[in-house]
Amino acid sequence: MNVEMLSNIIANQGFPIALSILLIFRIDRFMQEIVTAQKEGYRQILENTKEIHSTLTSLNQQNREYYSLHFSEVQKELAGVKVGLGSPR
Repeated sequence: MNVEMLSNIIANQGFPIALSILLIFRIDRFMQEIVTAQKEGYRQILENTKEIHSTLTSLNQQNREYYSLHFSEVQKELAGVKVGLGSPR
């Protein structure tokens, strides 16, 4: 193989190789951006899930307090009714 043939091979094959390397680097950068965006999306979902959990817990506690208060009021009323029914007229 002589020098001219070798330079021809490099000239003809060099551009596709350089282009392939360039595309590999661009695809790698694009994939890194996708992974970063995906991680940010997961973080947002986790934050929203925590907020929803906190809100539901708070609402459950408020419901428990409301129904507990309401139940004790009903018990008092029923106790008054029992006393009223048990007394002679």
